[in-house]
Amino acid sequence: LGALASGARTAVLAVPFATPPAGAGPVLAGLDGTVRGVADAAVADVLLVPTAEGLYAVETPGPGVTVEALVPLDLTRTLAAVTLTGATGTLLADADAGATAVRRGLLAGAGLLASEQLGIAEWCLTETVRHTRERHQFNRPVGSFQALKHRMAQLWLEVVSARAAARNAADALATGSPDAPLAVAVAQAYCSGVAVHAAEECVQLHGGIGMTWEHPAHLYLKRAKADSIAYGTAGSHRQAVAELAELPAP
Repeated sequence: LGALASGARTAVLAVPFATPPAGAGPVLAGLDGTVRGVADAAVADVLLVPTAEGLYAVETPGPGVTVEALVPLDLTRTLAAVTLTGATGTLLADADAGATAVRRGLLAGAGLLASEQLGIAEWCLTETVRHTRERHQFNRPVGSFQALKHRMAQLWLEVVSARAAARNAADALATGSPDAPLAVAVAQAYCSGVAVHAAEECVQLHGGIGMTWEHPAHLYLKRAKADSIAYGTAGSHRQAVAELAELPAP
């Protein structure tokens, strides 16, 4: 624990990156099988593996542990397939306690992801406004054209709402509020789409340069699209909101 807290070692939760907090549960019956789409598994020193028997800590590299790098959409966040074949590990918690711990971890991850999505949207809006002020057509800044003004104004409204949702989720997690699951679900249900929309508009409103590899807009779009399924899709979080608010879909 000391090495993990100091950053000398890295632990990774061996669940698919798309797992929502409500979907926390064993990914394997025991320390045998394959888990795909595990974020940052390639650089982990320890894998935390939820199984039907409980939560195990498995050293990597180690006997019976294979980590195969995958090619993700977002190349800045690595994904891997983890295969365990008769691996050995340290039992940290029984099945019930392990599932609770994993659920809390995924909830915190989803809540913090909303702030990342907010950051993506803010960068995209700021960069787009800057570009449309500097880029001229017909001897006028393209940002002065009414159609583009409306699109950027709509993005600004979405970013303001996303900021409120992300900050509410972060506050609920930091204070241990009993409303944290609802706050996180609301933030993810909203911020996910805002990040994608802002990144798409950033690419489009930059015109030709926005479609090139040289401009970083494509990196933000890929991160936004990858984030949109991380810790559950917006749809799964809307379903969680409905259940938490006792308004399930018919």
